[in-house]
Amino acid sequence: MSTLSLAVRDSTTMLRRNLLHARRYPSLTLNLLLTPIMLLLLFVYIFGDTMSAGISGGPDRSAYIAYLVPGLLLMTIGSTTIGTAVSVSMDMTEGIIARFRTMAIHRSAVLVGHVIGSVLQSVASVVLVGAVGVAIGFRSTGATALEWLAAFGLLVLFATALTWIAVGMGLVSPNAEAASNNAMPLIFLPLISSTFVPVDSMPGWFQPIAEYQPFTPAIETLRGLLLGTEIGHNGWLAVAWCLGLAVLGYFWSTARFNDDPK
Repeated sequence: MSTLSLAVRDSTTMLRRNLLHARRYPSLTLNLLLTPIMLLLLFVYIFGDTMSAGISGGPDRSAYIAYLVPGLLLMTIGSTTIGTAVSVSMDMTEGIIARFRTMAIHRSAVLVGHVIGSVLQSVASVVLVGAVGVAIGFRSTGATALEWLAAFGLLVLFATALTWIAVGMGLVSPNAEAASNNAMPLIFLPLISSTFVPVDSMPGWFQPIAEYQPFTPAIETLRGLLLGTEIGHNGWLAVAWCLGLAVLGYFWSTARFNDDPK
């Protein structure tokens, strides 16, 4: 078999392993998934009228649902990838990675299996949160089939980028608890982005913090694709952030994984 064929075969095996782990131990994924769902329900039903009044000038909960859901879909990806960091850290500390190093398998297959499995879980989580959003009133206004395809592509690309970063965090963490703590920025950053309120409504000193980070341009791009709002420069910024984080995470993860154990 060629090197490529071996890599594909071994990566598929590792993907199957990670999906079986996720199916047998769903509590971590479900716990992380509850965060965006609870925030969605909280901000819609408790703060919806007040927040929409500040954005549109009058209480309109349905308008705020439309504003909120795209941001929470990306927050869902951040939440789900924390589980990836924990899973990778557990593999490192429990000795299975050391066992894999002694076996005749393609070395990158272990990480590729984690990444593909996490991206699939992220997409499934996004679908679930999106279904909750639709159930409480979210509607995409006038999005074409091409825009829906672009939105799906952005979600997958964003999930891939954050997953590679989460894999790196898991590899450098001494235990699962540290991996969970190290990956907390993946949940914290959406809270200080344009998920809940527009950036221009924030204090002037805080606006650069919210604007110059990966979540805000991705949220504004997804919002524009689904709702027909202005995307502007956010489209290429979102893609640049995704590609940059994916490349950084890939090289960081592979370099750390290929280090000989001390």
